[in-house]
Amino acid sequence: MKSPRLIILMFLIAFYAKNVSAQTEKPEFRRIVENFVHYYNSSQADSVYNLFAQEMKDAIPNGKTQAMVAGLKQQLGDIMSIDFIRYQSTVGIYKTKFSFGTVAMNISIDEALKINGLFFKPYIPDTIPVIERNTTKLILPFEKEWDVFWGGDTKENNYHVAVQSQKNAFDFVIQDKTGKSYKTDGQSNEDYYCFGENIISPCDAEAVMVIDGVKDNIPGEMNSFFAMGNTVVLKTKNNEYIYLCHFKKHTIRVKEGQQVKQAELLGLCGNSGNSSEAHLHYHIQNVENMNVATGVKCYFENIQVNGEPRSDYSPIKGEKIKN
Repeated sequence: MKSPRLIILMFLIAFYAKNVSAQTEKPEFRRIVENFVHYYNSSQADSVYNLFAQEMKDAIPNGKTQAMVAGLKQQLGDIMSIDFIRYQSTVGIYKTKFSFGTVAMNISIDEALKINGLFFKPYIPDTIPVIERNTTKLILPFEKEWDVFWGGDTKENNYHVAVQSQKNAFDFVIQDKTGKSYKTDGQSNEDYYCFGENIISPCDAEAVMVIDGVKDNIPGEMNSFFAMGNTVVLKTKNNEYIYLCHFKKHTIRVKEGQQVKQAELLGLCGNSGNSSEAHLHYHIQNVENMNVATGVKCYFENIQVNGEPRSDYSPIKGEKIKN
């Protein structure tokens, strides 16, 4: 079952018709939504099913409706409140507060006042800032020459582009002249060139989140339950949130709330979290909450790229970089 951090449930049927210009809630929408909430909270999946238009019933038979209601309840609990936000075409968008989280419910009804579209996704407030790129001047978060294993704007160069909050992320490793990231057989963390290397702060910032105590993985194994592993999140003076993940266990040197200086030691590179080998995951977000954040493209002020000086540069896969 998918995590509520991602899109929880998607049923899209006949969402688009004539534009709806009014932005005050229609009484018929309110009645349908309140009926849905009542039946959902009462676990009356049959009654939820009877709210559906025929095309919805065809797409989501009664048995699947039962599973949908049960699955949502398991993940999010009961619906505590609903607040109308706006209409988008024929779709009413509602901020929906469940016992265990808040999502946006998009609901469409037909002329017979039957639900012909239902869509739940993470709730993103309109007040969240849009940041295209960092304005804080940054150095690379390490001291030696490292390699960009993932980085760039395309799927070929960066698998992170599929994740909204990490779409401009980097994975950094150290490779030798043959392209290997380990010295001998790669069976132990200590065999990897970057394991235990210093990770430094790319700028003056506040440490707003520190996670430590996650065990380092055996190379080739991954810990998706604690996906970020040991992590430091820095907030810059320009309200950019820098995530540095997969530190070695118990090596993080900073505390939550601490003001750190550029180039200050944060901890040592490790292999904790959703990581198959020692590396540093690095990305910037527009807000701290990864569930609603959008990735920010990262440019470093003055670095060497494949031995050549570059300024205000965003590295891509395959490049060797150093401060």
